[in-house]
Amino acid sequence: MELVPRTTAPAHATGVVEFVPLAAVSADATFRLRAEGDVAALAGSIARLGQLRPIELRPLPGAVDGGGARYQVVSGFRRLSAVRLLARGRVLARVHARLDDDDALSLSLADALLGEPLSLGELDALGGRLAVAGAAPWAEELLDEARVRAPVDPGQREQFLAFLTGAPALPAPLPGAPDPAAQDAAGVAAAEEGPVEVTPAELAEAVASGLWALGQDLDLAVDAWADLTEHGRRQILDQLRYLAELHAFLAGARR
Repeated sequence: MELVPRTTAPAHATGVVEFVPLAAVSADATFRLRAEGDVAALAGSIARLGQLRPIELRPLPGAVDGGGARYQVVSGFRRLSAVRLLARGRVLARVHARLDDDDALSLSLADALLGEPLSLGELDALGGRLAVAGAAPWAEELLDEARVRAPVDPGQREQFLAFLTGAPALPAPLPGAPDPAAQDAAGVAAAEEGPVEVTPAELAEAVASGLWALGQDLDLAVDAWADLTEHGRRQILDQLRYLAELHAFLAGARR
């Protein structure tokens, strides 16, 4: 697709960031591109850190002076909903004095289509950087929430659902993982060289990572529970029962 460069600055380039009373923001949904969904986590973030990104507003077409709603939301419906959930009286917004329909739609689409969420690998790398730097301890909870919402690899999802429904499926190798023959050869070499020492910290990290991955799989199992075979459900419940007993034991040992 060939993009034709424009010769004038878009009107939204001159938008002014300011606090706008919620009563002045219309409920008009012309530019809403997706359902707002559950905004509790976003509201918690705003309550903790403040609203970091303004919503985008333009004058509401047909609005008359004299009070009431006078702004139309172009982008930021979830942020607006989160601020309303917090029962605040105003919202941080970039107000565009002049924004035609084409520019307004472009702004709305750019926010929805170009804002890509971090992958699980990127979130893990970010968590490692923050841990090493000892910075932003408050972000740990947000990282956990982001991991839950991170996109699941489609191949892994289909493989897991096939397993739960009893369909035969071969294990798919993880990206960058060696092939089975190479792993077998490495295992033989390791056995000849002697056992590999693992520190308690490395063991704890590996176990925690494995349990987190298990939690992701269990989320998928909940979604597909009605389609699972009776044998598959029984296997999952047996393992969960064991984990519950193990949790009680370890929690007591910690005390």
